[in-house]
Amino acid sequence: MIEELAGLVGAGGVCVLEGAGMSTGSGIPDYRGPNGSLQRHTPMTYREFTGSAENRRRYWGRSHVGWEHFRRAQPNDAHRAVAALERAGLLTGVITQNVDGLDLAAGTREVVELHGNLDRVVCLRCGESTDRAELAERLTAANPGFTGRVQEFRALNPDGDADLTDAQLEGFTTVPCRRCGQDALKADVVFFGETVPKDRVARCFELLDGSRSLLVLGSSLAVMSGYRFVLHAAKHARPVAIVTAGPTRGDAKATVRLDAPLQDVLPDLLRRLG
Repeated sequence: MIEELAGLVGAGGVCVLEGAGMSTGSGIPDYRGPNGSLQRHTPMTYREFTGSAENRRRYWGRSHVGWEHFRRAQPNDAHRAVAALERAGLLTGVITQNVDGLDLAAGTREVVELHGNLDRVVCLRCGESTDRAELAERLTAANPGFTGRVQEFRALNPDGDADLTDAQLEGFTTVPCRRCGQDALKADVVFFGETVPKDRVARCFELLDGSRSLLVLGSSLAVMSGYRFVLHAAKHARPVAIVTAGPTRGDAKATVRLDAPLQDVLPDLLRRLG
């Protein structure tokens, strides 16, 4: 199967669709793998976040701690392999469902961050967009001693959320938007139950329609947000290759299917392609 994959990728015109499995080698857990975070953690929904100031306080307390660990993550061999394939002129672009920014850090240029990026913050009231590092400084100043008090926590989740107890969150306070003064700051990522911006989805389909094949890396395709691109490729007779550890929703649509870790398969693929 690796030879078939090499033949498909070597022909060029490949659109890549990535999932959380791309970043497990960087110390960021996935959602649905054998040790996936959904087995112990339910991500906050958009409705929960917007509907309660207390929920926003809990989110930002957990995310503030998690982001400090998240931002130190470095690209792994899978990210570097995708960047190398792009430099070789074999890719039309990358659609990532991840919010960690590691593809860009690895040097990949044509990346559509389908679900956003944790490095940005947006105000839901006035639309102000700011850098996450700036917000981190403000939250640290508003909560002296907080991060030092929660050096240890139960787990880190793919959305940058640290699993903290109520006791650890006690006393944490949020900060308002600097422009409008409202308690409406949100990480610039798509929450569960939130709609992906239409222009972003349109750009993804544009990349796919300009490609000869679709390569899925590290995604279970359990949610329609990513699975729709597999359906679109299959509908238009474009080969679909899937490299993911464990079963995926798109296996029946795959022309090439490898059930193996990306950190093993992608470097091997590069060697075969020379």
